Amino acid sequence: MSTDPPPSGPPPEDDPFLKKPQDDVPPPPGNPYDNPPHGSTPPGGGPYGGGGPQQPPPPPGGGSDGPYGAPPPPYDPNAYGGGYGGSDPLAGMPPLAPSGKRVLARIVDIVIVAVVVWLISLAFGGFRYNYTSDNVAYGREVGQSILAAILYVGYDTFMTSRGSGQTYGKRLLNLRTANLNDGTTPTVQSAFVRALVLWLPAVFCCACVWTAICGGWSFFDRPYKQGLHDKAAKTVVVSAPQ
Repeated sequence: MSTDPPPSGPPPEDDPFLKKPQDDVPPPPGNPYDNPPHGSTPPGGGPYGGGGPQQPPPPPGGGSDGPYGAPPPPYDPNAYGGGYGGSDPLAGMPPLAPSGKRVLARIVDIVIVAVVVWLISLAFGGFRYNYTSDNVAYGREVGQSILAAILYVGYDTFMTSRGSGQTYGKRLLNLRTANLNDGTTPTVQSAFVRALVLWLPAVFCCACVWTAICGGWSFFDRPYKQGLHDKAAKTVVVSAPQ
């Protein structure tokens, strides 16, 4: 039996939800062998003992009259479009989803879960209460709110953390939720945080107001068009790969 450790390495390149590498970033100008480390030049020669007198160092201030001309400018990854793993988190990812399509996808999800909440309430006699008592009516409303919170949070967490990162609404509108840092599908923990921020205030407090604020934030947020729930989970909503 082999005792070699299992192979490790980067994720498979055919994963459709990873950021795609951009065009190869050209290396910084200049030859890395032109200037050997300080103190490594042998006396009376170049960096490898070649003939010729030792050249003096270039003058301070980056003048262009040194033996190798002007020093190269500092390397800036943004000068080449961000590059794979550059400073722009969206480099290599699909385009951000239009906020209008996000709203439509969310409406589809709300309707789906609302129907399930209604069916479960009906099955447990939720519509057979006698409303002559305020206490019975209040208890029924609290019970339905708890049931709705569990179903909305559970639905969003489960669907978002699956391989595609799509709820049924997002699948219908060809959208998906992705981690901002690398474009992969959110973990269960990230999806759970995202769902809590989105649904708990909406179910127990101010459904229309909170939904409009939390989801509508993406209409004004720049540059990542995140809702408040996206900011809490460090996610974005992008177009799904075809």
